[in-house]
Amino acid sequence: MEKALPSIPAKRYFTIGEVAELCGVKPHVLRYWEQEFTQLRPMKRRGNRRYYQHNEVLMIRRIRDLLYDQGFTISGARNKMQELLQAERDKRRNGEVMLDGVEVTESGDSDLEDFGDSQFEEPSEMAPEKLMLLRRELFEIRELLSASH
Repeated sequence: MEKALPSIPAKRYFTIGEVAELCGVKPHVLRYWEQEFTQLRPMKRRGNRRYYQHNEVLMIRRIRDLLYDQGFTISGARNKMQELLQAERDKRRNGEVMLDGVEVTESGDSDLEDFGDSQFEEPSEMAPEKLMLLRRELFEIRELLSASH
């Protein structure tokens, strides 16, 4: 049985070593995938050090899933990634926003009237672990949204 990948921390940039651990592949595999998947373009700094953003880590996990779990060839995975990215572009062009396969629709204030203030905790009343989880989720949402523009 395959072990689950670790959760992605709420950070802006990740080193190649961090991404290798988060995605369950070796650094040389990541460098090879950069050549094969043109969508994968980590920022390079001094000495050609690579820095990956959250959306690139998600993309690498998707590539890994296609290759290792679904049995695609490199060429097949490349084509599938192009299809997925084109579908996301089409949805954005049509005004739809997708977050990990969940459709988000605009809602008016009237939709929120059913929620009383008693259902929401004040941040000062929340446990630190709950706040960290909430913060991480918000960072992931922000990264996903920024990647779509």
